[in-house]
Amino acid sequence: MLEIEVKSYCDDIALVKCQLESMGALRLDTTKQIDIYFSHPCRRFAVTDEALRIRKEEGHCTLVYKGPKIDLETKTRDEIEVEVSDCEQIASILKKLGFDIAGKVVKERTVYRIGSLVVCLDEVEDLGSFVEIEYAGEDLEKGKREILSMMRELHLSGNERRSYLELLLIKKSREMEDRSNENK
Repeated sequence: MLEIEVKSYCDDIALVKCQLESMGALRLDTTKQIDIYFSHPCRRFAVTDEALRIRKEEGHCTLVYKGPKIDLETKTRDEIEVEVSDCEQIASILKKLGFDIAGKVVKERTVYRIGSLVVCLDEVEDLGSFVEIEYAGEDLEKGKREILSMMRELHLSGNERRSYLELLLIKKSREMEDRSNENK
């Protein structure tokens, strides 16, 4: 199944919550998610545009593979998700197979459903606030139309195609560079 997704920075999450509720969106849940990303022993996921992660969320654990993005406008990609019973054991298996931990993303996510869309309001540690709008299905063009329409209704602009992990790694790299420049 395709996951069609657009992510945007958000200066005012409270305003977006109010807009969603006034539109009749159904609030599903608020949870803390901890995502552990892995690097492949033989290829660079940053180059192949793939991701492998374990997500811990309120007693549940999933292993997720994300394939390369398939368009230039959204974060549309093939996604395979499997629920696993023990996060630590699956992490141990991956490490024994040569996978290394590439990074960790921690966020609080509030999920709304409106029509065929899922809207996620994310507060990401060390990054800030984001809105993700997702459509799951096989009709790429329909999904894009619905997502872009919702972005307009919520007055969101910009489309951040990089993952939270990529953004955190860039931020960390810049901080290290700044510290290095200060020591010169």
